[in-house]
Amino acid sequence: MYSLSRRLLTWVSVALAVFLGLSGLALDATFRDLAERSLRELLDAQMVALIAAAETDETGRIRAASTQAESRLQTPGSGLYAQIRARGAPALWRSPSAAGTFIDFGADAAPGSATVSFIALPDGQRLALARRGIQWELGSAAPQQLTFAVAASMAPYEQQLRRFRTQLGSGLIVLSILLLVTLGVLLQRVMSPLRRLEGEIAAVESGERESLGGEYPRELAGVTGNLNALLAGERNRVARYRNTLGNLAHSLKTPLAVLRGAISQETSPQRAGEVIAREVDRMNGIIEHQLQRAAAGGGQLLGQPPVDIEPIAQELRRVLSKVHGNKDLAFEMQLQPGLQFIGDRADLTEALGNLLDNACKWCRGRVRLEAAAIEAGATPGARVPIVLAVEDDGPGLPESLREQGPARGRRADESTPGHGIGLAMVQEMAEGHGGQLRLGESRLGGARVELQLFGRLAPPA
Repeated sequence: MYSLSRRLLTWVSVALAVFLGLSGLALDATFRDLAERSLRELLDAQMVALIAAAETDETGRIRAASTQAESRLQTPGSGLYAQIRARGAPALWRSPSAAGTFIDFGADAAPGSATVSFIALPDGQRLALARRGIQWELGSAAPQQLTFAVAASMAPYEQQLRRFRTQLGSGLIVLSILLLVTLGVLLQRVMSPLRRLEGEIAAVESGERESLGGEYPRELAGVTGNLNALLAGERNRVARYRNTLGNLAHSLKTPLAVLRGAISQETSPQRAGEVIAREVDRMNGIIEHQLQRAAAGGGQLLGQPPVDIEPIAQELRRVLSKVHGNKDLAFEMQLQPGLQFIGDRADLTEALGNLLDNACKWCRGRVRLEAAAIEAGATPGARVPIVLAVEDDGPGLPESLREQGPARGRRADESTPGHGIGLAMVQEMAEGHGGQLRLGESRLGGARVELQLFGRLAPPA
């Protein structure tokens, strides 16, 4: 697997090499142009000085150059050479510095012309040669066509150019190394959130942590947030399937108890068959409902019609009266007329059935169910919060359970048979519908469990 940092450094190095290479070529060309221009200016200055130092005889003819001219012209092999030549005649004057150099100053130049060229000596030395043609007139003498030539060695120029190129190349190499080192350090800082993210993902995979941390840069915040949501969704999905098995087993307890009572108590086979068929259908509905909840996650779905609470409460009272027939139960129901639940009917039946079943199990003889809208004078058809309260006259709930709230496996009395998931199921259902579950003390002396959900008052027919 390739590394983003290494890949970025590689491509930046290539781009930097191309950029610095082009910059070096541009700087070299600029320096050579400046150096050549400086050399031309030097030759022009020497040419003017040579013309000014030219000496004439009595007839006005050029015969030599003044000894006060450039001192290098007087030193053999100094690198600066000069010559004065008449048209069609040998050299009138040649600088002492040109002795033994075999310099060819070229042909005659036309009056008014000025040229610069580059020549090479037999020993390999390169010279820059400037020539200028002049129409020389002085007094009564006939005018002369003279060619002034000045040659300068290219060795200092070439040495300066080599020195510049060496310094330029060294500087660009050092600059590129510094830039790459700086970029590497910056990449270490910039890529640190990615390395941290990689480490946290590895920790999640190994089970050392459940989710990714926070305080990531804005560019990674969306990724980490989505990953955390994905992890949470996966955990919820696994927990939902695990809980579904417990919910299913818990939900089937009441139908099984009814079946057992029908088999043992009903004397008429026909009556027992009707009870068994009804409870089997109910068990089948419970199984389908739990499977749907496991797949969909529960909660309110769009487009669901509201559910009347009173028929569900009456059916549960009838069933639980048979299940707990060994007790002399007194069911008290105070239901606000027309009260409806906005949500799934099976969810409400299961939650309310769990609460009433617990109340019947723990009560001494009285169970009360109250259902009303929290807001007085609610408009029919409008969505309002409602409360379903189940009370009994039993021993009540332990204070620790009321404070901590229900949880799967937490039971009020470990000595009593049960699974400890009934209240947890009700709480999950309430939270899935945007409600909540509250535990408290009843005016009857036992427990009071309030299920707060959303509902409405049925509009007039």
